[in-house]
Amino acid sequence: MVAADLYAERRDRFAAAEAADAVRSRRLSIARLVVAAAALFALGSIVVTAAAPDAWPFVLLAVAVALFAALALVHDRVIRSQRRHGELAALNREGLARLDRRWADLPPALAVPPEHLPPEQRGTAGAMPPVARDLGLFGPASLARLTSTARTPAGRLTLGRWLLAPAAPEEIAARQPAVAELAAAPELRQDLELAGRTAPAGDERPGGNDPEPFLAWAEGEPWISRRPLLLWTARLSPPVTVAVGFAALLGLVPAGFAGLALVANLVLTFALQKPLAERLDRVSAGSDELAAYAAALAVAAAARFDDPRLATLATDLGADGEPAARWMRRLAQRVAIADARHGSFHVIAQVLTLWDFHALWWIERWQAAAGRHVRRWLTALGELEALAALATLAHDEPDWCFPTVAAGEPSFEGTHLGHPLIAGGARVGNDVTVGPAGTFLLVTGSNMSGKSTLLRAVGLNATLAQAGGPVCAEALSLPPLALATSVLVEDSLEDGVSFFLAELLRLKQVVAAADAARGEGKALLYLLDEVLRGTNSEERRQAVAAVVGHLLAAGALGAVSTHDLELAAMPELAAAAVQVHFREQVRPPGGDGPPMTFDYLLRPGPATTRNALALMAAVGLEPPA
Repeated sequence: MVAADLYAERRDRFAAAEAADAVRSRRLSIARLVVAAAALFALGSIVVTAAAPDAWPFVLLAVAVALFAALALVHDRVIRSQRRHGELAALNREGLARLDRRWADLPPALAVPPEHLPPEQRGTAGAMPPVARDLGLFGPASLARLTSTARTPAGRLTLGRWLLAPAAPEEIAARQPAVAELAAAPELRQDLELAGRTAPAGDERPGGNDPEPFLAWAEGEPWISRRPLLLWTARLSPPVTVAVGFAALLGLVPAGFAGLALVANLVLTFALQKPLAERLDRVSAGSDELAAYAAALAVAAAARFDDPRLATLATDLGADGEPAARWMRRLAQRVAIADARHGSFHVIAQVLTLWDFHALWWIERWQAAAGRHVRRWLTALGELEALAALATLAHDEPDWCFPTVAAGEPSFEGTHLGHPLIAGGARVGNDVTVGPAGTFLLVTGSNMSGKSTLLRAVGLNATLAQAGGPVCAEALSLPPLALATSVLVEDSLEDGVSFFLAELLRLKQVVAAADAARGEGKALLYLLDEVLRGTNSEERRQAVAAVVGHLLAAGALGAVSTHDLELAAMPELAAAAVQVHFREQVRPPGGDGPPMTFDYLLRPGPATTRNALALMAAVGLEPPA
């Protein structure tokens, strides 16, 4: 079954089940009201006949209470079923939106926090690297949003790292069979996604819902458990307080003794309020994700895999003979009990029993038993979710292929290569070769003809390939590549950086990346789109020739797009430039249809047409005579 038919069938099936659950829920609500009314009637009868009581009101009341409790249990199951069916219907609606690239109907995708990237992948001042914005890796219409089925923070962070940090060929070779196996398991993937959806959606800030604070607590040292005197004081305080209170009521001791016990508890609470609150808040801050982690870990542990990589991930989800999901549910329950400190009666419970001390000790018992395993669990879960997200692409796009990434490949060579963020019905594929070293692809063509789209298609497919996923091509081979781009460059009024200077700074980063890649024994794939637009033509040509010449000498592979047809004629570049172009069709005056059409097909050689003046006329501006 093709992806669109599968999603439509599952959407309709789960929507019908949700509607049926809603009908059952309404009926159960009515039944509960009737039973509650019967219980009130029985209670009223008991009061009215108190002088000469009958047995039947008591029987009716008992039956009504038992029946109400049973209906409440059934109703709760129906509500949970309705919620599950509704979420599954929504997942399949999102699947259809993903196929059509209807970005507004897809859940947001979180970017990976820059501090979680290797230093070489970070941009200036710790920001996201320029390649992320240039290629559309994150944001409203992006690769991260297309693969947004990774829903837990661990899954999204893992996938974000994979998109930004190319894997080694052997790692890619290990991920691809895992992705292929998960692609054939849509129900497992949707169950995993559904489990992760209980986590807060967060926002599009890099670093939203970061699991690191929770991991730091889990791997840290306990606090109250290392203070036995304080712990035993907290343990003995409740029975002593209760005993003194009863003794005072019975007149065995002065009433002031009970007051002193309460004051002692109050003093101890205020003296240690800060360290207690800090530690309880640290684990409680991630409590919203605990249920999502527990549910997702349960789905992952229950799956059976043939692929060795997936089987290894599944075996990592346990500790001391118990599954990770059970450990996480246990922690979620203890955190919920500890969070009673936010309730109205907390002050009374704290003064009487030193509640927070016991809650922290109970949580620290979990920390001591399971805390050292949590990073392994979340790492395994994050990898499984990231693999499942890439597998969703492989399932949704059966015409895509798994690429060959090997050190011996001389070029980036794609057959029918397309832009993965464009829907299949509108996408145009082209045969594209970038390389070998010592050459570069020079892309010319008029405005809107497809030059920038081609460069982004090359970069996005290189990103997918080195994440271990499928690529938008019939075939693709490439060597291990670092990526550097100069596509979307902006000036900065705040920093006093002009557009031309911003372009130069970006090109400096590209050149530095080529030198760094060569030092690591890798190749750089550079993508330069209409560079150095901020200066005159003659100086631009000389500057571009100098930059490209340095990149050629560094053994980098790359593509450069330009309107400047004279650039390829420069002696410094002529021998190395492999020229390709796009063209357009301009409608004759008085003809029907749009004024200009594009077929987005790549052709050999330099561009033979220009369209700036035709576009001026199309928008109602008079071109010069």
